[in-house]
Amino acid sequence: METKIIGGVVFDQSVLLVDDEANPAAVSLLHKLRHSALALGISYGPHLSSSKVSLLKKMETLYSMDCFRFDSSSSSTEDSISELQLAWPQITGSILYLLSNINNNLFQKLTNCGCQIAVLDNEGTSACEGSNIVHINKLDELPLTICRFNRKAIRNSVLTVGYVMKPSREEDFAKRGAFPMSPTHNGLMFLPLTFELPLPPQLQEVDIVLHKATDEIISIELSCSTEYPDKIVYTTGMQELKRYMDQHIECCVIDPLDNIYPVLDRLKIQQILLGLDDLKAADRHIIRAPHFLKVDNFNEPDFVKRLTEAKLSPPCIVKPQVACGVADAHSMAIVFKVEDFEGLSVPLPAVVQEYVDHSSTLYKFYVLGDQVFHAVKKSTPNAEILMKLSGSDELKPLLFDSLKSLPTGSGNQHNSGEVKKCMDESLVKEAAKWLSTSLCLTIFGFDVVVEEGSGDHVIVDVNYLPSFKEVPDDIAIPAFWDAIKLKFQTKKHTM
Repeated sequence: METKIIGGVVFDQSVLLVDDEANPAAVSLLHKLRHSALALGISYGPHLSSSKVSLLKKMETLYSMDCFRFDSSSSSTEDSISELQLAWPQITGSILYLLSNINNNLFQKLTNCGCQIAVLDNEGTSACEGSNIVHINKLDELPLTICRFNRKAIRNSVLTVGYVMKPSREEDFAKRGAFPMSPTHNGLMFLPLTFELPLPPQLQEVDIVLHKATDEIISIELSCSTEYPDKIVYTTGMQELKRYMDQHIECCVIDPLDNIYPVLDRLKIQQILLGLDDLKAADRHIIRAPHFLKVDNFNEPDFVKRLTEAKLSPPCIVKPQVACGVADAHSMAIVFKVEDFEGLSVPLPAVVQEYVDHSSTLYKFYVLGDQVFHAVKKSTPNAEILMKLSGSDELKPLLFDSLKSLPTGSGNQHNSGEVKKCMDESLVKEAAKWLSTSLCLTIFGFDVVVEEGSGDHVIVDVNYLPSFKEVPDDIAIPAFWDAIKLKFQTKKHTM
């Protein structure tokens, strides 16, 4: 039988339920598949208890599935399959039917109707392919099985992107349609990599590896010198993936770990941003790094002198040197008096950075390959307003977690027309191109504020593989796919 791409998956109730409860492994799998662009269905027999049917109906609603009643003991099976095909008219490929028991009568009927069959074999039988039946040992293997079917059907016309990131981030991307398991318009399909299975068999099916390695960091020990790298300890799974990438330099990775290391270290990023001086021109605004100082101890005897030499004076924003991957990387403070640095509860070593008055307006820029997008967001207010927020005459430091409780102004402190005029988009896009070359990153983001008075454009943060959620999905996701494809093509041409 001709192999077609998988357009839909039907789960027999036997793989979804354990006794009278939802199978946890099935729930985890459905979380991955519900935004995969595959049609999903549930089949159950006529004699299933009402309590189990009720549970299946809940799963149907939760994971955007369709329920079908199958009776394998009669000719109504063909009618059920016809009903299924009518319910999924958008499917031009095959339907994969997954069940957990051998039923030769049903197998024959499903095969005659053009279905592919996967059997969940919990007895530990080695996964194998025979005729139109594939045996798998764990539900975690199903995405890889679908990928293999699809690669066999389309051969070399589509690239497979294997991706790994924490579940919440994966779901955020997937909800936007970023990770379809069937081919995209520009010839990509996606496979979620899992550390629950051996990596080599998964990576054999992959042309491109997309990762958010910072989700897999256990600890970071900063280097005492300006030389790379800092000492980073990853989870066991990420260590295995790193070994594979190190040993297979031909593998296209977005992006190589060496390229993301500077983004993990706020000091190193600040030092790189000093190179923005190369973009200075007489007839336009300056784009630059903020003034900064690395601090190992706020009680250093010459601390005030060092602040002055670094062109820093309160208010200042204090950030941990480690930018991500550890619990307190986003524990920050805004300090209004020099004496309040002493005993400040920001993790050390830290980076003290100038606080730029920017009218509570932040420009978030996203670089996806050769395309650049931006969004305008409300930000922290000018220093004068911050001082009022701090607590009147005492001016205590403002402590906050930048992911949760960033103090913001009560609106832009100048009108919207002024906001539009003050940001030079062409200048920032030139800086984006410079950053892309300097960092050798494919997908990254950075934040820009425009200083009141001087009009200086100041890059205050850089991050790797951001969500770019402020960019509309119909623009962002095709650009995301194009960036991945461009990276592969560029690497291929340079090998």
